[in-house]
Amino acid sequence: MPFIISKVNVSISNEQELQLKKLLGRAIELIPGKNENYLMVSFEQNCKIYLRGENQPCAFIEVSIFGNENHVGYDKFIAAVTKIFNDVLKIPAQNIYLKFEDITAWGVNGTFIDRNEFL
Repeated sequence: MPFIISKVNVSISNEQELQLKKLLGRAIELIPGKNENYLMVSFEQNCKIYLRGENQPCAFIEVSIFGNENHVGYDKFIAAVTKIFNDVLKIPAQNIYLKFEDITAWGVNGTFIDRNEFL
């Protein structure tokens, strides 16, 4: 299950949040085997984030992905997410940072899932 957490130092309206959720649901499909049916997203707005010593519009986006240690599709996904946050929230592309976490094991529905089970 992919999990995307975004932390931004701007406000997000309800309309923008729904638009971001929808577009991230499409973008996750750029990573093979991933889709919106298993996507979890979280939005943190108005965070106190300073970039280059200044309070300017910026985003820090954490993406946790299960079972894609070779990072297939990450380049296209990064481009899409950067465009999404630029288009929807007007955050300059150079102020949007993504961090990936490779997940090798999950727990869901009371069950332990190990990446090795899928190899």
